[in-house]
Amino acid sequence: MWDFLQQCVDIGIYFSLLGIGLAPLEQRFAAHNQPFFRKEWVTDFFFFLGGNLLWTKATLVVLSFIHEFVYYNIPKYISEFARSFPLVVQIFVVIFLSDLFIYWAHRLSHKYDILWRFHKIHHTAEHLDWLAAFREHPLDNIYTRVIVNIPALVLGFPLEAIGSFVIFRGVWGNFIHSNTDFGLGPLKYILGTPRLHHWHHDLDKNSSCNFANLMPMMDVLFGTFYDPGKMPEKYGIDDPIPRNYFSQIFFPLLPNSLQQSLRESNAASFLHGLLRTRSDPQSAETSNANS
Repeated sequence: MWDFLQQCVDIGIYFSLLGIGLAPLEQRFAAHNQPFFRKEWVTDFFFFLGGNLLWTKATLVVLSFIHEFVYYNIPKYISEFARSFPLVVQIFVVIFLSDLFIYWAHRLSHKYDILWRFHKIHHTAEHLDWLAAFREHPLDNIYTRVIVNIPALVLGFPLEAIGSFVIFRGVWGNFIHSNTDFGLGPLKYILGTPRLHHWHHDLDKNSSCNFANLMPMMDVLFGTFYDPGKMPEKYGIDDPIPRNYFSQIFFPLLPNSLQQSLRESNAASFLHGLLRTRSDPQSAETSNANS
C-alpha cells in the first residue's frame, strides 16, 4: 500500500513539474488560443494516470526480459566494442540508431492496420498541448518504447541509463506536442520542435510527414520532412471512434467488422455522448446551462 501511495506522490510531482515547465511556455508562445482545461483534457489526464500507474511498469517488465535475452544471447564482443568508444560517441550512436528504429516503427504503424488500430488513438486528439502527448494506447506505448530502446539494449547500456533515456524522450515528446509555436531555424534538421511535429497531427496532411522523434534528419533522409513555416489549423483524424478514455482503450481491440458496425449504427457516437459528461468539463457546463 505504501509503495502505491509513494508512486502516486511521485506521479503528482512529475505532473506538476511538467505543468510548471511547459504550461507557461504555452501561454507565452501559444500556437493556438485554447484554454488550459480544453476539450477532452480529462481524457488525456486519464491517459497520463493510466500510463504512469500501469503501463510504464508493463513496459519495464518487457524491457527487462529483452535485457536478459540480450545478455545471454548476444555475443559479448558487440557490447564490449561499443563501450570501447568515448561515452559521448556511445550516446550519439544510441540516439541515432534509436531514432532510426523509431522512425520506421512509427511509419509502419501508419501503414499496417495491426499497428494503426492502436496508434491512431494518439491521433484522435483535436487539440495539442503537453498533456495530449500522453494519449497513447498502452499496446502502442509498449511497442514504441521497446523498439526505441533496442539499440541501447543490444549495445549493453545498463537499465538505469535506459530508464533515463526513456524519461528524456518522454519529456521531449511532451514538448513537441505542446501548444507552442517553436522553430529552431537551421537547427530544425537536427532537433525536433512543436512546429514540425504538429504537422504530423494535421487533419489534412493525414499523418504523412514528420515521423521522426528527436532527429528530423530521419525525415529528410527518407523524404517525409515537411515544414511550411507555420502551424496547422486543424488536428485529428477523419474516423468517428469513441473519444473517452475507456472506450479508446477497448475500441482498438474489437474486430474490424464490429468496429465498422458500431460506426454505421452510430453506437460509437452514442457511447461517446453517454460518457462524455464524465470526461469533458465543457459538456458538463453545457448540460447544466440547458437544465
